[in-house]
Amino acid sequence: MGKQVEQRKPAPYMNPLLAGILLGIVLLTTFVTTGHGLGATGFTTRLTAWMGMYIAPVATNANDYLGGMVEDGKPLSAWISWQVIGVALGALVSAYLAHRIQFKLDGARFLGGSKRPWTALMGGILAGFGARVAAGCTSGLGLSGAAVLSLAGFTFLGTFFAVGLLVSRFLKEEK
Repeated sequence: MGKQVEQRKPAPYMNPLLAGILLGIVLLTTFVTTGHGLGATGFTTRLTAWMGMYIAPVATNANDYLGGMVEDGKPLSAWISWQVIGVALGALVSAYLAHRIQFKLDGARFLGGSKRPWTALMGGILAGFGARVAAGCTSGLGLSGAAVLSLAGFTFLGTFFAVGLLVSRFLKEEK
Protein backbone atom coordinates (compact mmCIF):
# COMPACT_ATOMS: atom_id res chain seq x y z
CA MET A 1 0.00 0.00 0.00
CA GLY A 2 1.39 3.34 -1.04
CA LYS A 3 1.19 6.50 0.95
CA GLN A 4 -1.49 8.93 -0.11
CA VAL A 5 -0.09 12.36 -0.96
CA GLU A 6 -1.93 15.13 0.85
CA GLN A 7 -3.29 17.72 -1.57
CA ARG A 8 -3.43 21.20 -0.12
CA LYS A 9 -5.78 23.72 -1.58
CA PRO A 10 -3.97 26.88 -2.73
CA ALA A 11 -4.57 30.01 -0.70
CA PRO A 12 -7.02 32.45 -2.30
CA TYR A 13 -5.62 35.37 -4.30
CA MET A 14 -5.47 38.78 -2.69
CA ASN A 15 -8.34 41.19 -3.26
CA PRO A 16 -7.40 43.11 -6.47
CA LEU A 17 -8.38 46.48 -5.01
CA LEU A 18 -6.21 45.92 -1.95
CA ALA A 19 -3.35 44.65 -4.14
CA GLY A 20 -3.58 47.78 -6.32
CA ILE A 21 -3.55 50.07 -3.29
CA LEU A 22 -0.53 48.23 -1.84
CA LEU A 23 1.27 48.45 -5.18
CA GLY A 24 0.60 52.20 -5.24
CA ILE A 25 2.05 52.52 -1.74
CA VAL A 26 5.15 50.55 -2.79
CA LEU A 27 5.55 52.78 -5.87
CA LEU A 28 5.16 55.97 -3.81
CA THR A 29 7.64 54.71 -1.22
CA THR A 30 10.12 53.88 -3.99
CA PHE A 31 9.82 57.40 -5.45
CA VAL A 32 10.24 59.01 -2.01
CA THR A 33 13.17 56.90 -0.84
CA THR A 34 15.15 56.41 -4.07
CA GLY A 35 14.05 59.20 -6.42
CA HIS A 36 12.96 56.83 -9.20
CA GLY A 37 10.10 54.46 -9.92
CA LEU A 38 9.85 50.74 -10.49
CA GLY A 39 11.13 48.96 -13.58
CA ALA A 40 12.68 45.72 -14.73
CA THR A 41 13.98 45.82 -18.31
CA GLY A 42 17.10 47.72 -17.33
CA PHE A 43 18.22 44.57 -15.55
CA THR A 44 18.26 42.55 -18.77
CA THR A 45 20.39 45.25 -20.38
CA ARG A 46 22.80 45.16 -17.46
CA LEU A 47 22.84 41.36 -17.57
CA THR A 48 23.73 41.56 -21.28
CA ALA A 49 26.55 43.99 -20.47
CA TRP A 50 27.83 41.67 -17.74
CA MET A 51 27.82 38.66 -20.07
CA GLY A 52 29.49 40.79 -22.76
CA MET A 53 32.34 41.59 -20.34
CA TYR A 54 33.27 37.91 -20.39
CA ILE A 55 32.23 36.80 -23.88
CA ALA A 56 33.34 39.80 -25.97
CA PRO A 57 34.96 42.42 -23.70
CA VAL A 58 36.44 44.59 -26.46
CA ALA A 59 33.17 44.80 -28.39
CA THR A 60 31.18 45.45 -25.21
CA ASN A 61 33.48 48.28 -24.09
CA ALA A 62 33.35 49.82 -27.57
CA ASN A 63 29.55 49.64 -27.71
CA ASP A 64 27.95 53.05 -27.07
CA TYR A 65 24.96 51.47 -25.35
CA LEU A 66 26.64 48.84 -23.15
CA GLY A 67 30.12 50.34 -22.72
CA GLY A 68 29.13 52.80 -20.01
CA MET A 69 27.70 50.02 -17.90
CA VAL A 70 30.93 48.03 -17.81
CA GLU A 71 33.34 50.89 -17.10
CA ASP A 72 33.49 50.13 -13.37
CA GLY A 73 33.44 46.37 -14.01
CA LYS A 74 30.24 45.85 -12.01
CA PRO A 75 27.23 46.26 -14.30
CA LEU A 76 25.01 44.20 -11.97
CA SER A 77 25.61 46.41 -8.92
CA ALA A 78 22.82 48.83 -9.90
CA TRP A 79 19.63 49.14 -7.84
CA ILE A 80 17.56 47.57 -10.60
CA SER A 81 19.45 44.28 -10.32
CA TRP A 82 18.59 44.00 -6.64
CA GLN A 83 14.99 44.98 -7.32
CA VAL A 84 14.53 42.22 -9.93
CA ILE A 85 16.25 39.62 -7.72
CA GLY A 86 14.04 40.67 -4.80
CA VAL A 87 10.88 40.45 -6.90
CA ALA A 88 11.84 36.99 -8.16
CA LEU A 89 12.66 35.68 -4.67
CA GLY A 90 9.55 37.30 -3.19
CA ALA A 91 7.36 35.70 -5.85
CA LEU A 92 8.94 32.30 -5.21
CA VAL A 93 8.43 32.55 -1.43
CA SER A 94 4.86 33.82 -1.90
CA ALA A 95 4.00 30.98 -4.31
CA TYR A 96 5.51 28.43 -1.93
CA LEU A 97 3.60 29.75 1.11
CA ALA A 98 0.33 29.86 -0.87
CA HIS A 99 0.91 26.32 -2.21
CA ARG A 100 0.88 27.53 -5.81
CA ILE A 101 4.18 26.14 -7.06
CA GLN A 102 3.54 23.78 -9.92
CA PHE A 103 4.97 23.18 -13.35
CA LYS A 104 2.47 23.15 -16.19
CA LEU A 105 1.89 24.48 -19.67
CA ASP A 106 -1.37 26.31 -20.17
CA GLY A 107 -2.91 28.31 -22.94
CA ALA A 108 -5.32 27.89 -25.79
CA ARG A 109 -5.54 24.43 -27.35
CA PHE A 110 -3.92 25.54 -30.59
CA LEU A 111 -1.03 27.08 -28.66
CA GLY A 112 -0.75 24.21 -26.21
CA GLY A 113 1.37 21.12 -26.22
CA SER A 114 4.80 21.19 -27.77
CA LYS A 115 4.23 24.59 -29.45
CA ARG A 116 3.47 26.42 -26.21
CA PRO A 117 7.06 26.98 -24.99
CA TRP A 118 8.05 28.35 -28.40
CA THR A 119 5.09 30.70 -28.69
CA ALA A 120 5.74 31.91 -25.14
CA LEU A 121 9.43 32.43 -25.91
CA MET A 122 8.67 34.37 -29.09
CA GLY A 123 6.08 36.47 -27.26
CA GLY A 124 8.60 37.21 -24.51
CA ILE A 125 11.27 38.21 -27.03
CA LEU A 126 8.85 40.52 -28.83
CA ALA A 127 7.71 42.05 -25.53
CA GLY A 128 11.33 42.56 -24.46
CA PHE A 129 12.19 44.18 -27.78
CA GLY A 130 9.15 46.45 -27.49
CA ALA A 131 10.12 47.39 -23.94
CA ARG A 132 13.61 48.42 -25.07
CA VAL A 133 12.23 50.43 -28.01
CA ALA A 134 9.71 52.13 -25.72
CA ALA A 135 12.44 52.79 -23.11
CA GLY A 136 10.51 50.96 -20.43
CA CYS A 137 8.49 47.90 -19.56
CA THR A 138 4.94 47.70 -18.21
CA SER A 139 6.14 48.43 -14.69
CA GLY A 140 8.66 51.11 -15.61
CA LEU A 141 6.78 52.95 -18.32
CA GLY A 142 3.23 52.07 -17.35
CA LEU A 143 3.21 52.30 -13.56
CA SER A 144 6.03 54.74 -12.91
CA GLY A 145 5.35 56.84 -16.02
CA ALA A 146 1.65 57.18 -15.26
CA ALA A 147 2.42 57.90 -11.59
CA VAL A 148 4.36 61.02 -12.60
CA LEU A 149 1.63 61.93 -15.14
CA SER A 150 3.89 61.27 -18.12
CA LEU A 151 2.20 61.44 -21.52
CA ALA A 152 4.38 58.52 -22.66
CA GLY A 153 3.18 56.46 -19.66
CA PHE A 154 -0.49 57.05 -20.42
CA THR A 155 0.02 56.51 -24.16
CA PHE A 156 1.76 53.21 -23.41
CA LEU A 157 -0.97 52.02 -21.04
CA GLY A 158 -3.76 52.88 -23.50
CA THR A 159 -1.97 51.15 -26.36
CA PHE A 160 -1.04 48.17 -24.19
CA PHE A 161 -4.63 47.53 -23.13
CA ALA A 162 -6.12 48.22 -26.58
CA VAL A 163 -3.75 45.78 -28.31
CA GLY A 164 -4.29 43.21 -25.55
CA LEU A 165 -8.07 43.38 -25.99
CA LEU A 166 -7.76 43.18 -29.77
CA VAL A 167 -5.40 40.19 -29.72
CA SER A 168 -7.53 38.39 -27.13
CA ARG A 169 -10.47 38.54 -29.56
CA PHE A 170 -8.45 36.74 -32.22
CA LEU A 171 -7.06 34.11 -29.83
CA LYS A 172 -10.27 33.45 -27.90
CA GLU A 173 -11.47 29.85 -28.09
CA GLU A 174 -14.99 29.13 -29.25
CA LYS A 175 -17.11 27.26 -26.73
